[in-house]
Amino acid sequence: MLAKVFKAYDVRATYPKPLNERIAWQVGYATAQFLLKSAADEGFVDPMSRAICVGRDMRQSSPSLSEQLRQGMRDAGATVIDLGLVDTPFVYFAINHLGCAGGVQVTASHNPSNYNGFKISKRLAKPVGQSTGLAEIQHLAALVESEKIEPKHGLADARDLWDAYRTHLRSFIDPRVLSGERTLRIAVDASNGMAGTMLPKVFDGIKGLVIEKLYFDNSSGEFVHEPNPLVESNLRDLQAVMAKGGFDAGFCFDGDADRCIVLDEKGAPIGCDLLLAWMCQDALAKKPGAAVIYDLRSSRSVSEIIREHGGVPVESRVGHVFMKAKLAESRGVIGGELSGHFYFADMWNTDSGARTFAAVVTALAGATKPLSQLIAPCVRYAQSGEINFENEDKLGALAALKAAYPRAKTHELDGLSIDAGDWWANIRLSNTEPLLRLNLEARDRATVEAKVAEVSRYLGHRVAH
Repeated sequence: MLAKVFKAYDVRATYPKPLNERIAWQVGYATAQFLLKSAADEGFVDPMSRAICVGRDMRQSSPSLSEQLRQGMRDAGATVIDLGLVDTPFVYFAINHLGCAGGVQVTASHNPSNYNGFKISKRLAKPVGQSTGLAEIQHLAALVESEKIEPKHGLADARDLWDAYRTHLRSFIDPRVLSGERTLRIAVDASNGMAGTMLPKVFDGIKGLVIEKLYFDNSSGEFVHEPNPLVESNLRDLQAVMAKGGFDAGFCFDGDADRCIVLDEKGAPIGCDLLLAWMCQDALAKKPGAAVIYDLRSSRSVSEIIREHGGVPVESRVGHVFMKAKLAESRGVIGGELSGHFYFADMWNTDSGARTFAAVVTALAGATKPLSQLIAPCVRYAQSGEINFENEDKLGALAALKAAYPRAKTHELDGLSIDAGDWWANIRLSNTEPLLRLNLEARDRATVEAKVAEVSRYLGHRVAH
C-alpha cells in the first residue's frame, strides 16, 4: 500500500483506499524520525528542534488523517504543533516563524475531493521530495507498525498564527492600497479550497482592496469545479463575473492555495511565464542585480526582460523541489513556473498564492495602465502551448530528435531543450505516464505551426487536448 501513495514530491492518493488513517500514522511516525534526525544532524539543538508543525486543508478526510499523522509523530517522540485549517504556504510560514524542525500539510492540492495526502518540509521549509528525504521516509514507514512500538509520548500543542501570518503578508501590500489612497477591484475564485479561508483572514479589511468573492465556502469539503486553475474550463465562472466590467484583475486559486492563475482586466488568463516577466520588474527595482529563477519551458522573453532590468536569469528544472533549491542557491528574489507556482525569497524561497496576490496588487497600485497593457510588452514571441505525445520509448524519441538537428544548440537539464536559431523548444518526459510534453516557441505563428508539425514526427502520437 505504501508504494501506491508515495509520489515524486509528496504523499498522495485516493481516500480511503489506498490512503487511510493507518498509513497516516505510519507516515507520521517515519516523518518525525526523519525530521528530528535531520535537525540533529544540522546541529539544531533548540527546544523547537523536536517540534513539527501540522496543518490541514478542508477535505472531509483531512481531520482524521491529520489526527493519526500527528499521533504517529508524537509516538516517535516529536512535539507536534497543530495549526488547524490553513493553506499550504501557512505551514511554510509557521516552520520559519516558530523555528521548527519541519512541517506537514495534509492536502491533495488540486486533485478531486476523494484524494488526500501529505506535503512534507524540513527545517526552513526546505522541500522533501524523493531525492531529498521522501524515499527514506517511505523506507522508515514500511518498517513500523503501531502495535509493535513503545510510544514516546511527544507533546501536543496548538497555535493560532493567523495574526502573525496576516502581518507578514500585508507588509508586502503597497501602503497606498492599505490606506485607501489607491483602490483596486479584484475578482477571486477560491475554488472552494483553502483560499476561501486564507483571503478573508489576511486581506479583508484593507481599505483600498475590494474583493468580489466566488466559491469561498469550503465547509463541505467538496468542489463546484475541479480546483485546478490551469484547466481553462475551471476559469469560466470567474470570467463570467469579470465580464460585468470594472475589475483590475482576477485570481483563481488551486485547492491548497499555493498557486494561482491571474486574469487581466478583460478576464483573459495571463501565461505564468509572462506574469513572472512582469512581476520580476518590480522585484528587481527593490533588489537590483538579483537572480530570477524561471521554468525552462518559459518564453525567451522572460530571460530577456530579466536582463533588461538588471537581473540575472537562472534557468531551472520543472518542479518545486528544484525551483526552491535554485532560488536559495542563487540568492534570488523571485521565481516562477508555468504551473502557477511563484516563489519568493521573502517567503523563505517557497511558493505562495497569497504572496503572489500581494505582489500583483502592489504592482498594479503603482501602474497607470490596465494589466493587459502592462503584460503586452512581455509578449514577444509565438508559443505552441504544451502539447502531449504518447510514446513508449521516450528516451529513444529524444535521441532521434537530437540527432535530427545536429547544428542546433541543445541541453538536457530537464528532457531535451533545442535552440535552432529561428525556433526553440523543450521536450520533457512525464514521470508517471508514457508521455512526452512539447513546448515550442518562435518569432511568428507560421514558424511555430511548421516546426511543431516537423518535430511531431519524432515524438509519437499526439494526444488530444
